[in-house]
Amino acid sequence: MMQMDRRPFLEEYEKLVVRMNTPRVMIDNAGCVDATRIMIDSVRKDGILLEAVQVLTDLNLSIKKGYVSSDGRWNMDVFHVTNLDGNKLTDESIINCIQQSLGTVNRTKSKSIDGMTALELTGTDRVGLLSEVFAVLSELNCDIIESKVWTHNGRIAAIIHLKDCDSGSPIEEPQKINRIEARLKNVLKGDNDIRSAKTSFSIAVTHTERRLHQMMFADRDYERTPIINTSGRYSPLVSVQNCSEKEYSVVNIQGKDRPKLLFDVVCTLTDMQYVVFHATINTREDDAYLEFFIRHIDGSPISSEPEKQRVIMCLRSAIERRAPEGVQLELCKTDKPGLLAEVMRTFRENAINVTQCEISTTMGVAHNIFYVTDGIGNSVDLKVIDFVRERIGSSCLRVKELPLMFKKVERDEGGLGGAVLVSLGSLLRRNLYNLGLMKSYS
Repeated sequence: MMQMDRRPFLEEYEKLVVRMNTPRVMIDNAGCVDATRIMIDSVRKDGILLEAVQVLTDLNLSIKKGYVSSDGRWNMDVFHVTNLDGNKLTDESIINCIQQSLGTVNRTKSKSIDGMTALELTGTDRVGLLSEVFAVLSELNCDIIESKVWTHNGRIAAIIHLKDCDSGSPIEEPQKINRIEARLKNVLKGDNDIRSAKTSFSIAVTHTERRLHQMMFADRDYERTPIINTSGRYSPLVSVQNCSEKEYSVVNIQGKDRPKLLFDVVCTLTDMQYVVFHATINTREDDAYLEFFIRHIDGSPISSEPEKQRVIMCLRSAIERRAPEGVQLELCKTDKPGLLAEVMRTFRENAINVTQCEISTTMGVAHNIFYVTDGIGNSVDLKVIDFVRERIGSSCLRVKELPLMFKKVERDEGGLGGAVLVSLGSLLRRNLYNLGLMKSYS
């Protein structure tokens, strides 16, 4: 009896499996007037929503609307997106990148940081802490290539990518790593933070901003009490209810829209081991309305009041911790050993507190963004900022954005007390001119 050759059937079966596990991505620029519509059809898999949202946010796209539906084993996500200017996507390279990236989300892995060592830090925040951290790294001959730092409720989390200054190679020598960790732990623990101060090194890392969320969540920043003035802090409305008919918990979030808002929320739900089965995302002008139907990874809805309150606190903290506080400063300067330590020392000497920063180096030029307040969380005096700019270099350090309390003065000029406010507005415009924000103040 002749045996049938099964190879063609096996090959077809393998193709079917690949097709089933590869998301189908459709990008439509005609069906929506003011946004590009992206549709993702895929096999349902835990975490796939986060991976899709991560791809879109990493490309600096704004998600204006969204619908998520997961029935049985299939998942359909629809997103209406624009670029940061609020326009449809017309750049073919961006569209192709979306198509390729979303088509491989099921196979996303942790990436290796080529030629760099990743250093993670958590501890109690205080004025001048980053100055001390970067001074130690400079003394130990570490070149800081990239870094992101978040602070929230008196806690700090940082991921710093390093090289050895002399060799330009990753820092892998155990003795040097131990020396760095010992010095930094002494800085982080201060006088009374021996237990919660943590440092760790790695070569392969997850997505940097997702890792920062995980670090602050593990540090339980959502339970902490702020140590600085937070009266001006934006805080969203978050509610959780149970839908007993469908055995879902329904999470509603209402607040100001901003870039990466959806990523922060989905990231937190995923890391808390909740699965999103259905969701609706709506934005209108500056407001955002998000609704999620979730269950715990074991299939159960939220079952107790303490669990409900914990979800509310964690989501609120995830949204707050990225919302920048203070004046935004941008440093663009030729990089050199110890540059960051010098800048941070100047901030500390002038009682400037860094609430958030993003450090990068490209082709030998440092591009750094800092959000700063005074030592108790209030806005920094403009004279202090002007003095710091003169010390560091006014052409290198520029004011990019002033906090809301300064912006209100100009908007209210025609209202009650207009004569006084016009005078204040004129003074403000003159200061903005001196800071390099305006071409003229006449």
